[in-house]
Amino acid sequence: MNLFRVRGILLAVHFSFFLLLAVNAFDGWADSGWPGVWWNTAALLAFFACVVLHELGHSFTAMHYGIGVRRILLMPIGGMAEFESIPRQPRRELLITLAGPTVNFVIAGVLWLLLPGSAGLDALDPESSALSFFAFGHVLMRWNLVMGCFNLLPAFPMDGGRILRALLATRMEYLRATFWAATIGKVLSGIGAVAAFTYFDEPLLGALFTFIFIVGEMEYRAVRRREMEEEHLKSVLARLYDVRSNPVEESPPLPQP
Repeated sequence: MNLFRVRGILLAVHFSFFLLLAVNAFDGWADSGWPGVWWNTAALLAFFACVVLHELGHSFTAMHYGIGVRRILLMPIGGMAEFESIPRQPRRELLITLAGPTVNFVIAGVLWLLLPGSAGLDALDPESSALSFFAFGHVLMRWNLVMGCFNLLPAFPMDGGRILRALLATRMEYLRATFWAATIGKVLSGIGAVAAFTYFDEPLLGALFTFIFIVGEMEYRAVRRREMEEEHLKSVLARLYDVRSNPVEESPPLPQP
């Protein structure tokens, strides 16, 4: 479902996001009726608003370097900005990647400066709406800290994995850097998925790690395929240039007896 555009970037929502919204609202209803519905819905929408700001941080930085951004897609496991291309320059990829978590840390810092501390919350009337508002602000601050730190895990293609790829690309070829970043990411996401499903009993987190595992392998294969196509094109152009530079001289016809 397409929502609106921000500086030409389409914001879209996957249909499964509405299932998450409905389940979340139902949990609120089961806890405390309509107030629980409004509270859970507002909390979820606020969280995904921060996800959108995170992705816009990536997108605006990419646009600064002339990279087009097709859309930002929101899913139950988070958001994903779809770029027209990924820069091969390690410094540019590093800055584009760091922009997302930086947005979360800035939001958390602003909330930390504006919100009262625990002593201020204790001084408020327990029945006042201000207490709920400030408590929600503290929850949102913690969410942004967790979101920023979680995205820095070196599990390619998450932000931390892309940072790792950019750093490796300063020392080795781009494809090899992608291979090692993707391999490390698959190991970490595999461990995370198993732990989430079995030990922590968090199916949504397990699905997120599974998604990271699959997408990381897909992106590595896409990079490898693009590298092979570029090498093939270079070899074809080199042969054409060689033929044009050194044309084969035709032998004169032999005299007939």
